Amino acid sequence: MVHQGGDRLREAEFVAAAQASDMVLTSYALARRDAETLKQINWFGVVLDEAQNIKNANTKQAQTIRKLSADFRLALTGTPVENRLSELWSIMQFLNPGFLGGQKQFRQEYVLPIERYGDQEAAQRLRQVTRPFLLRRVKTDPTVIQDLPDKQEMKVYCHLSEEQATLYEAVVRDALAAIEEQEEGGMTRKGLVLSMLMQLKQVCNHPAQYLHQTETYKAGEDNGRSGKLDRLTALLEEILAEGDRLLIFSQFTEMAGLLKGYIQEKFGAPTLYLHGGLPPKKRAAMVEQFQREDGPPVFLLSLKAGGTGLNLTRANHVFHFDRWWNPAVEDQATDRAFRIGQTKNVLVHKFVCLGTLEERIDAMIEDKKALANSIIGSGENWLTEMTTADLRSLVQLRRE
Repeated sequence: MVHQGGDRLREAEFVAAAQASDMVLTSYALARRDAETLKQINWFGVVLDEAQNIKNANTKQAQTIRKLSADFRLALTGTPVENRLSELWSIMQFLNPGFLGGQKQFRQEYVLPIERYGDQEAAQRLRQVTRPFLLRRVKTDPTVIQDLPDKQEMKVYCHLSEEQATLYEAVVRDALAAIEEQEEGGMTRKGLVLSMLMQLKQVCNHPAQYLHQTETYKAGEDNGRSGKLDRLTALLEEILAEGDRLLIFSQFTEMAGLLKGYIQEKFGAPTLYLHGGLPPKKRAAMVEQFQREDGPPVFLLSLKAGGTGLNLTRANHVFHFDRWWNPAVEDQATDRAFRIGQTKNVLVHKFVCLGTLEERIDAMIEDKKALANSIIGSGENWLTEMTTADLRSLVQLRRE
């Protein structure tokens, strides 16, 4: 039974239909909305797919799902920790309430020692405590699957155009001047830092995105305004000539819209675009269309909407046009193509603009990856805690 849509069953009708079914499928949003109805049933089991959806323990969604009564509980996720260790606590609290203690105790015992001080002993202790409940399945393990092809990751280094470099330096100059006037650690300062990082990402993508010119943008008039777009164009010429299929991830709907128009005009290649505003039926139709033998060669996806839950094994190239700066989130997105059913080697292209914050953050992430792979992920929030001097060093454009 699928519990979804405006015409879904309510109250007693739902309870009767659910009790006559072997399995009920629904979404996290509806579990929250129809909480009172779902709580009327003593479920045999509650299974969470993409369980990182309850990573924030204090949200209504997580609280509602924890209250469902069931004989057993399972949580499936490739990223039990996306940004901070408290997310692991939230998932374990659903599975075995109280097993890792209360939130405050968990923070004192594990979060502060591990996240703030890199305490390896505390990390090892947490691994030992949680290991009996984690069934880890790694796709690269030949005992799990023997015929999955290889995944090869590569950095695609791009130069900024002169227009991009000029805009970049102007954003850094104005933003740092505003940041310096704020008190370190304050919320206003953090907001200004995140705003600057977002603007610099936009400049690195394309001046038209930063200047909000995408509505009037014409591919034929581009004339090398974006180093990233030039590199993408060169790579697409080769890939499309080979008859390969590809996914392109961007976190910006505005940039993805520009790319869709550009690729269709430049290459005449049918291009799909999946974003958060699409209803489930349309999403499913797009996936089905792409997976067909004669499906379109290019699939653009917003990272938030298309980063999980999709099976897109027709693609053997994955592009991260702009980076999320979180290895766990990027790997989840890559795994739309690199999964069981894939028959070709998957090539992952991660774009990095030379001389910019993209290059320096990429280097910092590589240093952190070993820790992220054990139990800790890292989002972008750590960047807001930097001193102004460190921040200046991070974002300043190196012309050489």
